[in-house]
Amino acid sequence: MKTRTIPVEEAVGMVLPHDITEIRPGEFKGRAFKKGHVIREEDVPHLKRLGKYHIYVLEMEPDELHEDEAAIRLAKAVAGDGVGFSEEIREGKVTFYAEREGLFKVDTEALYRINLLGEIALTTRHGNFWVKKGEKLAAGRAIPLVVKKGLLSEVEKIASESSGVLRVLPRSMSKAGLVITGSEVYYGRIKDAFAPVMIPKLSGFGLEVLGPIFVPDDRERIREAISGLLSQGAEVVLVTGGMSIDPDDVTRKAVADLNPELFTYGAPVLPGNMFLVAYLGERAILGVPACGMYHGVTVLDLILPRVIAGEIITREDLAALGHGGYCLHCKDCRFPVCPFGRG
Repeated sequence: MKTRTIPVEEAVGMVLPHDITEIRPGEFKGRAFKKGHVIREEDVPHLKRLGKYHIYVLEMEPDELHEDEAAIRLAKAVAGDGVGFSEEIREGKVTFYAEREGLFKVDTEALYRINLLGEIALTTRHGNFWVKKGEKLAAGRAIPLVVKKGLLSEVEKIASESSGVLRVLPRSMSKAGLVITGSEVYYGRIKDAFAPVMIPKLSGFGLEVLGPIFVPDDRERIREAISGLLSQGAEVVLVTGGMSIDPDDVTRKAVADLNPELFTYGAPVLPGNMFLVAYLGERAILGVPACGMYHGVTVLDLILPRVIAGEIITREDLAALGHGGYCLHCKDCRFPVCPFGRG
């Protein structure tokens, strides 16, 4: 980038190549002069008050891009399905937002490669969390005023090799089933505490809830209850309780009796070590341990959004939750605005 410095008094009639920011402590911080503004006589005192005694004039080479153009190319490259970006680019910065409700996904390897290039910054929220339409997801910018076109070509190449650097996956399920196990609940010895927690969680994702069906700790009856809900159209079935290794806890054995293609028991997450994930084709069965009854946030809150978006959760996916999977049980829970599940 070639620049020429012009005294502000001599810059009247010239065009600003970038925004000029004004800061008045406690009053205002923002753009005083917009890129493209033609400098007038009356602007000179204002510019001097901002400490601008000289104005830069850009002399760009054919292989260079202004920061705003670079930001647009970055945005078009990385904004995948379900992600939009702001039309107004300010100081080379672009903001990304969710075009629909769904699961925010970030290709972290592609993100790393883009940021490794230098002079381009792409900053995101954590992926694998549910977002609402219109929520901000990320921001990107060209760091210097002018960058090489080849740099953006590299960004575009990295993005083309990804299934989507930034995406929002829509909900792919509409019906959920709920089976609550436990002889003590079934026979009325104690009051059920699972349904008041599980039903709002499922309904919060816009799912129609089938059930709950209450069954005793009987392997065959648990299996039949799950099968019945699946036959009614449930795409995901939550089965609560009976997940430990106690001889009377037969829930996981009942799920295994359904001969699922994928069956994973145990997760490196607290609360939620005795979590279960199984799949019959694309239909999911989630075994929720007792912690789901008395902890507001558990491993279920990390996995359920991904399942609802149609992801197949593998043992590798669960193993990856070990980093960040320890809940601090804060007195005033602010999940998901907290470290839990953000490894």
